Amino acid sequence: MSVTIRIPTQLRQLTGGEGEVLVEATTVSEAIGALDLAYPGFGERILDDRAGLRRFVNLFLNDEDVRFLDGLNTSIKDGQTLSIVPAVAGG
Repeated sequence: MSVTIRIPTQLRQLTGGEGEVLVEATTVSEAIGALDLAYPGFGERILDDRAGLRRFVNLFLNDEDVRFLDGLNTSIKDGQTLSIVPAVAGG
């Protein structure tokens, strides 16, 4: 299944400036793995040392936060969009 991954500005140096990347995957975890394989460094920026989603990184499959779906095991259908959204803090 092809999934488009939207890359935030802060991580675009890893993709040579690309804002969207197309990968083949059937789950969110596979998509992150494919992204890291094509563009090394993504895995360590998105996942913690236990292979879980980092606390201040949000992943949205279409408009749904994967934490409220099936986490990294969330299934992906062909043509869906996965967005990496870093948490923003400030006051």
